[in-house]
Amino acid sequence: MIFFLAGTSDARELAVKLQKTGRFVTASVVTENAASELESARIPARIGRLAADDMALLLQTGYTTVIDASHPFAEDASRNAIQAAQKAGLPYIRYERAGTQIEEHPLVTRVNTYEEATSVALDKGGVVLLTTGSKTLQIFTEKLLPREDIRLIARMLPRMDNMEKCTALGLPQKNIVAMQGPFTKEFDLALYRHYGVTTTVMKESGAIGAVAEKIEAAVSLGIETIVISRPPVNYPNQCETFDQVIHTLTRLEESKNGL
Repeated sequence: MIFFLAGTSDARELAVKLQKTGRFVTASVVTENAASELESARIPARIGRLAADDMALLLQTGYTTVIDASHPFAEDASRNAIQAAQKAGLPYIRYERAGTQIEEHPLVTRVNTYEEATSVALDKGGVVLLTTGSKTLQIFTEKLLPREDIRLIARMLPRMDNMEKCTALGLPQKNIVAMQGPFTKEFDLALYRHYGVTTTVMKESGAIGAVAEKIEAAVSLGIETIVISRPPVNYPNQCETFDQVIHTLTRLEESKNGL
């Protein structure tokens, strides 16, 4: 029985593919929407974040493997899963979607942290569009909102808790774009033009996250682009394709069974 950390569209596809191999998969997600999408594909899902100790206890109820297909920037969830798998004595496999090859360009600045991204955005000024989600929104609002020469626009998932967080942080309603992707290059171009964006901040979430399209659209309009690199996590058994995950899982199962 596989304990499967999910929450992205490609994670759902992987869970379905694993279930089709005859393995039983239970997904762990953060939101009700993610659970609903998995359950529509007949993948049972539990909702809510788990600390490492709590996850380790859950894993001891009959699970045989942990497969982590969480978002590339959900590093806390991944570290908890690695620790929990070790405590429970179970193998851990990481599905890490392929990254995006970002070419050098004078308008593109790569940084390692949200704090660095905030500092660069402060220097640029103007209309700053965030596509980094709500989790780290406060890092940006604390520094950028007080600046009279900066208008901060945030694009995020249309969830009630996100809207409440924006209100609590003082982000005006007119500066919130509440939509769920994926987005096309044409949509990004229209969004940039509509708000008169001069700087955009995004995460390097990979091809599935349409990072290349976002950058291409921004650069074509002369927009400064700040790209936050993926957090460094030492993943055991890291795979970049579904087939690699299934091959690794089969190898670990055979090794456990002495085959």
